[in-house]
Amino acid sequence: MDQKSGQSNIPEGRLLSLDFFRGVTMFLLVGEATELYVLLGSQALQGTVLGAIGMQLDHHPWNGLRFWDLIQPFFMFIVGVAMPFSIGRRWEHGDTWAQTFRHALRRSGLLLLFGWGLYCIGPGRLTFELWNVLAQLSFTYLVAFLMMRKPARTQISFTFALLVISELLYRLWPVAGFNQAFTPDQNFGSWVDLHIMGKLSEGHWVAFNAIPTTAHTMWGVLAGQILKSSRLPVSKMRTLVIPGLIGVIAGYALDPVTPIIKRICTSSFVIVSGGWCLLALALCYWLIDVKKLQKGVLFFNIVGMNSIFIYMFTNTGGAEWLHKIAKPFTMGVFAWAGDLQAKIVTSLVVWGMLWYLCYWLFKRKIFIRI
Repeated sequence: MDQKSGQSNIPEGRLLSLDFFRGVTMFLLVGEATELYVLLGSQALQGTVLGAIGMQLDHHPWNGLRFWDLIQPFFMFIVGVAMPFSIGRRWEHGDTWAQTFRHALRRSGLLLLFGWGLYCIGPGRLTFELWNVLAQLSFTYLVAFLMMRKPARTQISFTFALLVISELLYRLWPVAGFNQAFTPDQNFGSWVDLHIMGKLSEGHWVAFNAIPTTAHTMWGVLAGQILKSSRLPVSKMRTLVIPGLIGVIAGYALDPVTPIIKRICTSSFVIVSGGWCLLALALCYWLIDVKKLQKGVLFFNIVGMNSIFIYMFTNTGGAEWLHKIAKPFTMGVFAWAGDLQAKIVTSLVVWGMLWYLCYWLFKRKIFIRI
């Protein structure tokens, strides 16, 4: 791939570090659809470096934090970072608040529709489940839009108010059987799910997570406003790194009081993961937009620029379809290496095919958005 010719396909006015951050996050999500992470977590690889990587590419079963637990916060945070650029551009071009509100409402509705629809495709029948990241993002995106013109202090206070309210509801909910704040399926979030969906998640996820994780999207908006401002790069870095470090330290320090649990998005989890979001963004910004270390970033940016498309494609059977195409060849050619090794190669080939699909769209300047 020619880096220089590829750069000409990038729409003007984009923040390369944000595209890179989004691209890496989506590239990792695409990797999950290839079944590679399941293979790395297999019994045969336990105690090896690959096994350790595989463990980090899976959610923690309950109280704790692994790398994979940060992917959804990254995704929701990145959406927030992009909002001052995308919506701000509309305002700069003369769109009224009412026009952008209608756009935000439409996008929120589509996210909810897609998030709900993904749960219907699997069983092949209509069902009502709201645990999907897109369904939750539909709520956090709309709230972030409604708050983004408020002063920074107001926005920050609002996010912490949501965390306090969530904490109190979990700790003080009096209904028998659902008054164990940090016990799987016996907490306030599970009670809500039973009343709005009539069922519980097999993985102990709760739809109420949309409330506390609104903080991730709103903190992303604030970070985006900082990067869009006329501040010097050093000032921007300082404003991202200091709160990021505070969030990471405070989140881990809170764990003995409020356990870090991603599956119900406890306040300690939201704070620590929010800190990691800020630090990751700061690192990307410093390396790519300040130090101009841009060699190879296009590889990931290609995926980031069609993030919704590739997410929907992999979650509607696209990865399984490519897997069926690759498997006869890879399993035949690499059979000599062993079954597990051949399966790993197959997953890597499928991962490459999914990336190439994004590259094909990129070369034709096709960017699918909602």
